[in-house]
Amino acid sequence: MKKPVIISIKGVQNGDSDQKEVMELVTQGILMGDEADGYSLIYPESELTGLEGTITTFCIGKDRITLRREGTLNSEMIFQEGERHVSLYETPYGGLMLGVNTRKAWADIGATGGDLEIRYALEVDNEKIGENSFEIHVTEPVPGASVAGQ
Repeated sequence: MKKPVIISIKGVQNGDSDQKEVMELVTQGILMGDEADGYSLIYPESELTGLEGTITTFCIGKDRITLRREGTLNSEMIFQEGERHVSLYETPYGGLMLGVNTRKAWADIGATGGDLEIRYALEVDNEKIGENSFEIHVTEPVPGASVAGQ
């Protein structure tokens, strides 16, 4: 299965200075896969996120959610509840080793859409830099409707 969807994303970054940065985005994307093998949610980043030229993919499996970004920057973050994963975050300016301590990785996704929630602590060089979260809602497009900014 491969179908167009509307993706609503709310991302929250809480840094060490108690400053909360909230980013909300509604975009068009693709939902692929099935219940047996898991689903993938794919969308192009925009100028709004500062990642224009990057394709983001959430791979949703039974016990983990993997976030992959390819293009202007390349990274892979694995979210597995109660686990810590380390990965390379490549930017045009160089690479960083990121540690991801997942507090919550929950998904209820099916052929018509659904929801994801990810909460995690982020580390750079074993130093905690903040608590972050994603809340994602996926729906089928309304016929004849367009997404603002698209």
